[in-house]
Amino acid sequence: MKRQKRDRFQRAYVKGYKAGVTGKSRDDCPSQEVNMREYWMSGWREGRGDQWSGMTGIAGIHKNPMVLQQL
Repeated sequence: MKRQKRDRFQRAYVKGYKAGVTGKSRDDCPSQEVNMREYWMSGWREGRGDQWSGMTGIAGIHKNPMVLQQL
């Protein structure tokens, strides 16, 4: 049985979120395509906000998009 591919924009958002939570720079965005960069930056912004709010590790498990996808 084939698995349906995940939306590439959702993947960009999740990767951006991970980068933001870990404190990486927004210059680390891997894509130059406008739409992909927009989703990555959106995830990065939310991840940075969560990092600044202390939502990292166990405290931020309810905000992690990777955990929410598996539910």
